[in-house]
Amino acid sequence: MTTSADTAPTAAPPRGIEPLIELVDRAVGLDGVAATTRAVQEGMSRLIHDGELALSGELRRTAPGHYARRLVYRSGDHGYVVVAMVWGPGQKTPLHDHAGTWCVEGVIEGRIEVTQYDLLERHGDRCRFRRIDSVCTGVGAAGALIPPFEYHTIANARDEASITLHVYGGDLTRCSVFEPEPDGRYRVSEKSLAYDN
Repeated sequence: MTTSADTAPTAAPPRGIEPLIELVDRAVGLDGVAATTRAVQEGMSRLIHDGELALSGELRRTAPGHYARRLVYRSGDHGYVVVAMVWGPGQKTPLHDHAGTWCVEGVIEGRIEVTQYDLLERHGDRCRFRRIDSVCTGVGAAGALIPPFEYHTIANARDEASITLHVYGGDLTRCSVFEPEPDGRYRVSEKSLAYDN
C-alpha cells in the first residue's frame, strides 16, 4: 500500500539514522547547493563505510511489483527528507528527473546501476537525450544530483534485494518520467510519487 506524501515533519529520526540527520542538518547551512550536496555525499559515504547507519526491518522490506519507497525522516526545520528505497531483483526506474530538487543517493546494501543522461532538447512533451555514463556502485557509494543535471535511471544490479538511502532538498511528490519512442526520442509525462507503508 502506498500513501501520498504529506508535508508534516516526522517526529524524530528512527534509531540508526541519527548520525545522518546530524550531518544533513549541518550541511544545509553551508553556502550553496553544491557545498551542501558535497558534504552530504562525502559524509553519507563515510557513515555507510564505518557501519554507523542502520535501517529497521520495516524500512528494509521489498514491495511486490515495484521498488519500495519509504519515508525515513522529514525535517521540520530545514525541509529536507530522507527516503529509503528497497529494490527487488529486476526492479528499476524509467528515465526520470527530480523536479528541480537536489538529491544525494547512497547504497546501503547490494549493488545499484545508475545511468545518467543529458537533456539535449525539449519540444512540448517530446525530448531528446544523450546517454552520458553508466556506473555500477556498491555499498558505501554515494552520488549527488544537482538540477539541471538530474536525468537518470536506477536499477538493481543483482538477483537479491538492494537498498539505497536518498536525501532530497525537499519533499519529492512528483517527477517527470521519459518513455522511449520508436524514433529515439522520449515522451514526457508527470508522475505523482507516494510512500509505501
